[in-house]
Amino acid sequence: MPITTRRIYEDPSKDDGLRILVDGIWPRGVSKGKAQLDEWLKSVAPSKELRQWFNHENDKFEEFERLYTKELENDQKKQEGFQTLKEYAQDQKVTILFGSKETTYNHANVLARLLKENR
Repeated sequence: MPITTRRIYEDPSKDDGLRILVDGIWPRGVSKGKAQLDEWLKSVAPSKELRQWFNHENDKFEEFERLYTKELENDQKKQEGFQTLKEYAQDQKVTILFGSKETTYNHANVLARLLKENR
C-alpha cells in the first residue's frame, strides 16, 4: 500500500489513509482535533541529541540518515515503533506526518524509505 509523508500543518485529506505523527514533540499550534491523527508514534523520532546535532542543516543529511537508521536498529522502543508502522503499511495507505518546515531532508522521509525497502 502507498506510504506518503506530509507536514502536519497541511489540512487532512480523505486520501491520507492512516495518519501517523512521528515527531517526539507535539507540533506547535496544532490542536489534536485539527491533526486528526490515528496514532502518535513518538518512539520512532530521532533522539534529542541527534535532532539537535542535525539542526536541519541539509548538508548533514546523509550522515543524519545513517545515524538515525542506526538508532532505529539499536533502540528497542524505536524498533517496536518501526515494526508498528511496518504492520500498518502492509494493508493500508499510511501518511507519515511531521512538523518540520523542511519537507525533503527529515526523519519522516527516512522512515518512509525504510518502510518501502523493508516490505
